[in-house]
Amino acid sequence: MTSPETLTIVLSQMTQAVGDLAANAAAMREVRARHRDADLILYPEFQLIGYPPEDLVLKPALAERAAELLAGLAADTADGGPAMLVGSVERDGSDLYNIVALLDGGRIFATRRKHELPNYGTFDEKRIFVPGPLPDIVEWRGVKLGLPICEDGWLPTVCQHLTAQGAELLISVNGSPYEIDKDDRRLSQVFASRVAETGLPLIFLNRIGGQDELVFDGCSFVLNDDGRAAHRLIDWEAEERVTRWSNKGDGRWVCEAGAIAEWEAHPADIYSAMILSLRDYVERNRFPGVVLGLSGGIDSAICAAIAADALGPDKVWCVMLPSRFTSQESLDDAAGCAKMTGCRLDTIPIAPAVDAFDAMLAGSFADRDVDITEENVQSRIRGVTLMALSNKFGPMLLTTGNKSEMSVGYATIYGDMAGGYNPLKDAYKMTVFALAEWRNANVPRLSRNPVTPVMPANIVTKPPSAELRPDQKDEDSLPPYVDLDRMLHMLVEEEASVDDVVARYGFDRDAVVRIERLLMLAEYKRRQAPPGVKLSTRNFGRDRRYPITHGFRTG
Repeated sequence: MTSPETLTIVLSQMTQAVGDLAANAAAMREVRARHRDADLILYPEFQLIGYPPEDLVLKPALAERAAELLAGLAADTADGGPAMLVGSVERDGSDLYNIVALLDGGRIFATRRKHELPNYGTFDEKRIFVPGPLPDIVEWRGVKLGLPICEDGWLPTVCQHLTAQGAELLISVNGSPYEIDKDDRRLSQVFASRVAETGLPLIFLNRIGGQDELVFDGCSFVLNDDGRAAHRLIDWEAEERVTRWSNKGDGRWVCEAGAIAEWEAHPADIYSAMILSLRDYVERNRFPGVVLGLSGGIDSAICAAIAADALGPDKVWCVMLPSRFTSQESLDDAAGCAKMTGCRLDTIPIAPAVDAFDAMLAGSFADRDVDITEENVQSRIRGVTLMALSNKFGPMLLTTGNKSEMSVGYATIYGDMAGGYNPLKDAYKMTVFALAEWRNANVPRLSRNPVTPVMPANIVTKPPSAELRPDQKDEDSLPPYVDLDRMLHMLVEEEASVDDVVARYGFDRDAVVRIERLLMLAEYKRRQAPPGVKLSTRNFGRDRRYPITHGFRTG
């Protein structure tokens, strides 16, 4: 077949609904209907199924339904319109494969199976899928396409194999979740390296949207064979980018230059990750809104702001639950935050319940001094109260503990850890401060609550306190957060030893030993914590799977 002189390829950077195959198929048809003059429309990895499907894909009925819908999509292309590259699952006997299917001329023109199966961090594809062979090129309408699927493009082997087979254009469809700085790493390091190694132009297409603890940022792009970006799609939002290609002879394809989107810098990108993940989690699980405890502290204040940005302030119910230790300053700051964000605020004092528990437990506690037990009772009373409101009226309870607290166990299980989702689960305390300062000066692009500031300045500047006893401050029992977060980042993200931490920062060794001990002891709490959006390379959950019971320490 003679090679064409031009190609029009549409990159459909879009979201997915995991398991809702009919909705995903309908969304792809809508995209195709908008681009009848294109030659080829690309969709992200696993677009028909939703990514990551986890063990849902092990149900035989899902693979059967996927095959039926894929055949229906293929039949659509008999109308002479654009071909489609669709990600799906393929069952061969008892084996499952992650595939892309090129649909054209009313049929499944070609399929290719994913060869490199990621098995690190959030990924565990090897326990579900069988690796495909090194894929052959696809000769389609006179063009030799290489179709590396996600991880196939993150490593050199598949792309080099496709180049040796005579590929003229590499198309990599992805389900690449957000991590801090990952957008630049994808473009300037990973896929720029594939272009440099192969001498071929490359399309990188990624999905957007939240899926449980993961959020996908898009940031798709096109690189010409000289390594320069011809297109960069927007981050966090759906976009259908039309790209036009010219055949320069000898199989060399060049993409006409298009818009180069500016991707968000820190901490705007982190805030967008929190908005999108919370929005999709709440709406896709059909909650009418959220409820949260608003204490007058920075963590609950930023969570209220994130929720109002994600859902709109009319869907955010804040509740102040004062005890006898709650200061007037905190009452005023909570009221100020609710007023600035436009969220509903109710006040439910917990003193009657605290008194009741004191009376109930008086006999059992008669020979014991007051200690952290009574503090935890207060937190659990708040948790029970908020869960009661959630049960009675339907909003999901939002928890507000940050990663620093979750790391060292400074959160009360069945108390302030009770709830359905936590936007701050992977955000250290210093990140929370940075987000609060940024949000007080900026309106996020994704916001449904375009107001600023969103909290009184005093919330950002006052010393953090749980206010569970008189004059309590977090730093009474923890290092300053700037130091604590440095210790934790090394111990968690870098898997460093106590001595490594001391060598880098010069901290007191006993202090680091204590923090490592607290980190290990709190694993049982984290196993029972609600999900929250992944931001770092080592979130608590899918990335970091430690045993609860073990005796290893480095210090």
